[in-house]
Amino acid sequence: MIIRTGSFCKACDLTHWRDARTRKKQVPRANPGRCNRFGGTPLIRVFLLDGARVIKHEFEQGGPLQHLLLLYTQALIAQMAQTAVCNRHHSLDKQLCRWLLLSLDRLRSGELTMTQELIANMLGVRRQGVAEAAGNLQKAGLIDYHRGHISVLDRPGLETRVCECYAVVKREYDRLLPA
Repeated sequence: MIIRTGSFCKACDLTHWRDARTRKKQVPRANPGRCNRFGGTPLIRVFLLDGARVIKHEFEQGGPLQHLLLLYTQALIAQMAQTAVCNRHHSLDKQLCRWLLLSLDRLRSGELTMTQELIANMLGVRRQGVAEAAGNLQKAGLIDYHRGHISVLDRPGLETRVCECYAVVKREYDRLLPA
């Protein structure tokens, strides 16, 4: 198993890797595809020399990797179920607040680099709807949004405006995968 760290390069739309031990630049043997991570954030990936076979073998051992993957799967299923409920019953403003807060929970800063098109795809709505919802949040002084760059100005304000779905998902992640 080789652990590599890297960061996403917005200029070339690829991830540049460094070997975690030697700090030398590495080029992955396989085509990594396009990275759907947030631009400019640090990345950590594990490249497996024997691919899925190694993961399957480790998973079948019943050790900590299996336990961690099952907990993550449970948390992800809970998030998907809650998102389905949220998409059916809550306004786009509330859904955007939920999505922003869940995204920020996984980042160290209060800033995201995302286009309206990508957010629309994540929420399953039209880009114009995201533009309107982001405009509403910006008018309320909760975020600053310009050309794909979102800065959260008032996180407590977002937390009061979000629907209860955010708390349900956050509580489940915190319960299953404590930091």
